[in-house]
Amino acid sequence: MPNPATRFKPDPVTRQALIIDCDPGVDDAVALMLAFGSEAFELLAITAVGGNVPVVKTARNARILRQIAGREDVPVFMGADRPLRREPAGAGEFHGAEGLGDMAPFEPEAACADGHAAEAIIALVMARPAKSVALAVLGPLTNLALALRREPALAERLGPVAVMGGARSEGGNITASAEFNIWADPDAAAEVLATGCDVILFGLDATHQVRATEARIVSLEAAGTPMADAAASMMRFSQRVERRIVGWDAPPVHDPCPVAWLLQPALFTLQPCRVSVETESDLTRGHTAVEFRQAVAGTLPHRWATAADAEGIFSLIADAVR
Repeated sequence: MPNPATRFKPDPVTRQALIIDCDPGVDDAVALMLAFGSEAFELLAITAVGGNVPVVKTARNARILRQIAGREDVPVFMGADRPLRREPAGAGEFHGAEGLGDMAPFEPEAACADGHAAEAIIALVMARPAKSVALAVLGPLTNLALALRREPALAERLGPVAVMGGARSEGGNITASAEFNIWADPDAAAEVLATGCDVILFGLDATHQVRATEARIVSLEAAGTPMADAAASMMRFSQRVERRIVGWDAPPVHDPCPVAWLLQPALFTLQPCRVSVETESDLTRGHTAVEFRQAVAGTLPHRWATAADAEGIFSLIADAVR
């Protein structure tokens, strides 16, 4: 494939080079709007993976959201259509059959870029100085696992890998102990966590603290921009679904958390840990065993988000979409 890194010129302003790997998905949509509207990022690419809905839809949805934001400068690459060794499993009941809640999908004007998402991640990261490109993973980790299989040196070249995934004290949201993104492809998650990647996990322990209250949704609706309208629409859909399925009035907004951390790390409390993923048991598939005790774990190569400043995160979202 042509080297996608050649599409971009280095920016003289210090900005965080970023790739977002996602499966839009209503909360992915909010995270993308946050990234699209934040001048602090040099957004290199969006890579789509099958997860909440099939990859053909997640790639289309990423392009729809890109068009709404007026960011056709950012290429979208289609990636894995299935987990490493499982059958695909979706979450349409929480995101709508098309993955965009109440928004009617349409065929975007700009197509996907040529090449597989995993190859794009490799090309973009390896073309930049070591540790300079961050990756926000907002869906199953399949694309990153495939990229690491093809280019193991990627683990040492990547900057922070901020992952929305996992659960500990909060319990799971797809099974009693598993969060959906990890459960959907636990083998990919286990492979990524076993590499030298600098992985920071934003699991349900933190993301359940970040909720779309009525006041926050109303504030976005009042902004009146296309990006604000899209973000508010996603939250309204989640509000209705969560009330019906879970009984919550204010739905958690998971996927903006890794992007918000890259913008303002002080909004989160992180704790060093070692995270292992259950891959063999059907009962506890995708369970994240988070060990904070170095005497037990040996080393603590990962970081786990334990607290989040919801007001600060929603302030970032509001600023980006206005």
